[in-house]
Amino acid sequence: MQGRIVGKVKRVNGPVLTASGITDAQMMELVHVSDLGIVGEIVKLREGEATIQVYEDATGIRPGDNIYGSGMSLSAELAPGLIGNIYDGIQRPLEELRKLSGDFIGKGIAASAVDHEKLWHFVPSVSVGDRVHKGSVIGTVQETERVEHRVMIPPSVEGELTVVNMVPEGDYTVTDQLALVSSDAGKTTVVQMLQYWPIRVPRPVADHADLRTPLVTGLRVIDTLFPLSKGGTVAIPGGFGTGKTMTQHSVAQWCDADIIVYIGCGERGNEMTDVLREFPHLIDPRTGLSLMQRTILIANTSNMPVSAREASIYTGITMAEYYRDMGYNVAIMADSTSRWAEALRELSGRMEEMPAEEGFPAYLPTRIAQFYERAGHMKTLGGSEGSVSVIGAVSPPGGDFSEPVTSHTKRFVRAFWGLDRSLASARHYPAISWLDSYSEYIDEVKDWWNSHSQDKWYQNRQKIMELLQKEVRLQQIVKLVGPDALPDSQNFILEVCSLFKTAFLQQNAFDEIDRYCSIEKQTKMLSIILRYYELGSEAIQKGVPMVKIRRLQVVQDITKMRFNISNENADEIDKLELKLERSIMQLGSLYDEQ
Repeated sequence: MQGRIVGKVKRVNGPVLTASGITDAQMMELVHVSDLGIVGEIVKLREGEATIQVYEDATGIRPGDNIYGSGMSLSAELAPGLIGNIYDGIQRPLEELRKLSGDFIGKGIAASAVDHEKLWHFVPSVSVGDRVHKGSVIGTVQETERVEHRVMIPPSVEGELTVVNMVPEGDYTVTDQLALVSSDAGKTTVVQMLQYWPIRVPRPVADHADLRTPLVTGLRVIDTLFPLSKGGTVAIPGGFGTGKTMTQHSVAQWCDADIIVYIGCGERGNEMTDVLREFPHLIDPRTGLSLMQRTILIANTSNMPVSAREASIYTGITMAEYYRDMGYNVAIMADSTSRWAEALRELSGRMEEMPAEEGFPAYLPTRIAQFYERAGHMKTLGGSEGSVSVIGAVSPPGGDFSEPVTSHTKRFVRAFWGLDRSLASARHYPAISWLDSYSEYIDEVKDWWNSHSQDKWYQNRQKIMELLQKEVRLQQIVKLVGPDALPDSQNFILEVCSLFKTAFLQQNAFDEIDRYCSIEKQTKMLSIILRYYELGSEAIQKGVPMVKIRRLQVVQDITKMRFNISNENADEIDKLELKLERSIMQLGSLYDEQ
């Protein structure tokens, strides 16, 4: 076993060990336990004793087994080769583990996160004598057909730097020396493609940038009603079967992020199996290539070691920050943070810490905040801009949004896409409730949206939200006295809102046309529905019965426009609007004559 002996096992309590005889160890140090080589991390230190959480099954560990220190924290390997790979919670490549131990992961099995023997074609972008600094890009590697990997000076290097040696263009491994840089203080640093970074430490940035650009998902209910900025944070809470995972899948496939990091944190094995089978076959709509050309998957199912589940989201967000530092926009799908919180609860209980609400540790809000605060739109050390957007699913027991994980998450995110069980039961997908959901990014993305919608988006969004609020009040009256008690003008509000839900908010992920909706098409669809409300209200004031308006053929065409009009032919909606105006004007003229 490599490494120095720092102590011996004293007590085993599931994945939590007590060690004695600790002589030379530090907080959060990565250790290997026993000759099995089981990976662990020191989480508590006392005089001569330490508490260690291990990231594998602890079966076979005995009191008296040696503990070997590594001198470093649990860190992620960062280099070309991450994209397209599938990892467990501590960044072990599952395909490599399968080759080493078969279908079941053996104890102490280890493999590098990236292939240290593979050759990558490196193209330098600096020369000897150039002045650089930490975060500077010194060259590029074509990691996939979609992603250009930018090799950077490690952010741990201090001072102004000068390139004193540089390799020529050619093929190199991730551990080969690419450059030597010297600081003004005379310290020389070797630069290679491979970096290590502690997963619980945010990577440094130069500054924060404004969140002005939305993450376009192609889902109308999100983009139009509850937008998310690039670099923003959002929670997707919902009970079992409401569509959290499917919503994240749709966002992952269709959003305009450059890189996707999908973290299956404590999810059911069958769900993760579907993800692992389907993602390689999904086609990126922007390039026509496999979605895996810009995706990293972390699979940590509910039956895998609970400690690795706790580490998995930090592993994922560290890789996301690495690509952000290259200037990419990265989207993280964390599914689900409730399972991660349950891992915290189990580990806290085994360490005999004082429990708080529902048995969760008292530091649960702090851990949730630390995770979501690593999102943002940043000015990188290299001088570019990149973002990390965090989309976290929450699985409240029984769909109770007042439970601790959901309620604390709401404190630290700025958008909330609440899933409604009644909508899911009615086969309304995405089942995002327009009453419970909200977004605090509306004012920030307003200028971008208006510039892409002829200054219509913000005003139209306000109008439709007002109609939906009116509909809630009218539905309460209908439940008491029935729809016949309402005048046509108010019944028409119910009619328009029903049309909006059917023709706009619902989206079919399996339909070739409807599964993705462009910004132009979304804008035009909302405009024609509001135009229908305006023209219909005017006609009703002239005495036209609502039933006559509802039976117009053009209204049926509006209902079906999401299936019949493609993104490329969005101008067809303008023709449909002209047809709507003519139809209602003709109907109104008949009653004018009477």
